[in-house]
Amino acid sequence: MKARCLIAIALTLSLSSPIRAEQFACSRSKIALQLLGSGGPISDDARASSGAIVWIDGKARLLIDAGGGTFLRYGESGARLEDLDFIGISHFHTDHVTDLPAILKGAFFVSTKHSVTLVGPTGNSNFPSMTQFFDRTFGSANGGGGSFQYLSGLRNASDGLQLEVHPNDVDVTSPTQTLVYKGDGVTIYAFGIPHGDVPCLAYRIETPEGVLVLSADQNGSRKEFVDFARGADILMMPAAIDDDADEQSRFLHAPPTTIGQIAATANPKMLVLDHFMGRSIIDKDKNIEVIKQSYHGPVYAGRDLSCFPLGNVPGDKK
Repeated sequence: MKARCLIAIALTLSLSSPIRAEQFACSRSKIALQLLGSGGPISDDARASSGAIVWIDGKARLLIDAGGGTFLRYGESGARLEDLDFIGISHFHTDHVTDLPAILKGAFFVSTKHSVTLVGPTGNSNFPSMTQFFDRTFGSANGGGGSFQYLSGLRNASDGLQLEVHPNDVDVTSPTQTLVYKGDGVTIYAFGIPHGDVPCLAYRIETPEGVLVLSADQNGSRKEFVDFARGADILMMPAAIDDDADEQSRFLHAPPTTIGQIAATANPKMLVLDHFMGRSIIDKDKNIEVIKQSYHGPVYAGRDLSCFPLGNVPGDKK
């Protein structure tokens, strides 16, 4: 009972109004990362699940992941589908992809036709590839029908939908990074990361103003990820578990000690933490101190709608 009370108190302290001054700060920045959701797969964190957008010249052009709750945060951020060029899905756990249909449904209300690149991982016996997921979700009745077949026009911007979405698979076993998008000064690479037995991707976004590397869930055992993330201006890593987590949790997620070691070697200018869960919110300050034993740069504990402009120092430093 005492532990439950502590969780309730910690969550109450971690919450603030979803409408904050920083909500629109990203739209006024040259390049900025904004978290839509900073939570995980369990509702005990009282946050939206994983998702982030990258603002470029005042427009939310890139979306990385779309977990539960990100549909609401997408609207609160001021992002517009008319500006979206790229969607990267890291993997097919519900807390990273559930709200994708809800966000894309807005294509009925976009004023002009627009093309979007949609990237995700290859599949395995337990998870679909990105192209399979797209077909099973948005497939037309003629093709067997998807869960939301009324949105099948997303493939070619037909049936009243104004987005033309092009799904692509990225080989998570590739020994090198894969170029997945290039346009208007932005280059994006994807790279497979070890999230237990779940096919999963991280994304490296290179812009004229700097580099952002966004890692989804991973256990930190693929050493090549350090080179993929090396020298980033912003490195985002999940903070889901503690150092004393059980073996199964460590199979899926990196503990704070591992996160600190990765950041120390990759040497980003700042480290942003997301994907908090109830327990890791309670132990947030302790876990950040563990990370800082290895990584001596600035560490920021993300929250829903937190804004991290390239070249500026935001609040919430730990």
